[in-house]
Amino acid sequence: MKIIDITQELFSCRVYPGDMSPRYEQAKTIQHDNYNLTNISMSVHSGTHIDAPNHFIANGKAVHELDLSVFYGVCTVVELYGIIGDNEIMEILANCHERLLFKGQNELSDNAATLIAKSHVKLIGVESQSVGNMSHPLNVHVALLEKGIIPLEGLILSNVNPGEYILSAFPLHMRGSDGSPVRAVLIDGTNQ
Repeated sequence: MKIIDITQELFSCRVYPGDMSPRYEQAKTIQHDNYNLTNISMSVHSGTHIDAPNHFIANGKAVHELDLSVFYGVCTVVELYGIIGDNEIMEILANCHERLLFKGQNELSDNAATLIAKSHVKLIGVESQSVGNMSHPLNVHVALLEKGIIPLEGLILSNVNPGEYILSAFPLHMRGSDGSPVRAVLIDGTNQ
């Protein structure tokens, strides 16, 4: 079994334009206080993270209300570049698992998001900080989140081959939050 870390390092991670970059402060040190203690401040959408429906949907579910089974299980990794349109997504949906990760510089078109929203998929993962177009992400997010499909954004898939894996990407337990950082890993059972 091989475990592949697909998570950005938090304090050097990418953030959505305009969002706060994660920062930390060493509040206590062993030298002065006999122990280390670090405080952090950040957006919940920093680095590798999930979006909860209440990020874009009024009265949508918050992180603490999400079904945790969505964040663990068999996933399909596909590699695509550019805008993902109807033809590409229909072919992928015919052969993918409930968790679908897109490797490469790509973005879902509005139509592709609508087709995914009508499918069996429960989670969509991308390397970008947004599952939709960075300059106008609303339509793609709303199409997915209205159907309870969770975006997993900010992945690092450069060292991952397309194929099937076990995904583990649990959010933190944060009551009312519209997103959460995750530690995302792929488990490859083929390399015993």
